Amino acid sequence: MHACNHQTVRFALLTLALATTPVGCAARQQEPPRQDDCIVAHVADGDSFRCADGRQVRLIGVDSPESQQRPYGERARNALLQLLRPAAAVRLESDVVPTDRYGRRLAYVWVGPTLVNEAMVLGGWAVLYTVPPNVKYAERLTRAQNEARARGAGLWSQGGFECLPNDFRRKRCVSSP
Repeated sequence: MHACNHQTVRFALLTLALATTPVGCAARQQEPPRQDDCIVAHVADGDSFRCADGRQVRLIGVDSPESQQRPYGERARNALLQLLRPAAAVRLESDVVPTDRYGRRLAYVWVGPTLVNEAMVLGGWAVLYTVPPNVKYAERLTRAQNEARARGAGLWSQGGFECLPNDFRRKRCVSSP
């Protein structure tokens, strides 16, 4: 009888919890986290890389100088390479939109407890670049950029963001030291 009472109580508590949880929240709690692992094969630039299985990954929420923005693009790439060594295992975390128009996997990238996207901004090697609805860590990345800029970290101390990568791609400015 005692075991039966415990089961009845547990069932009642579960029923109560589900009854008082908004439907959207209950559905969200049941979804598995959208993340997976990747073995780094090649770092292309300061905000993208390729996994050993061939997937191309673009860091969500950040933008780093293009490779044609010499020498800043290469410096940003080297900074990402320090965080994402070839053959390293990383965890990819999705947001709302899983891929970009080029078919690249959009991800927040984790190496252990380190959010690589944030580390690139905090180090001054990338700037905030949010594209809604992928804004899960936008506030965190904004704080990192404010701190990096205030400290003159990375490319902030070298004039590397006088021509932002987005402006460079749109040919609104040129970049050369």
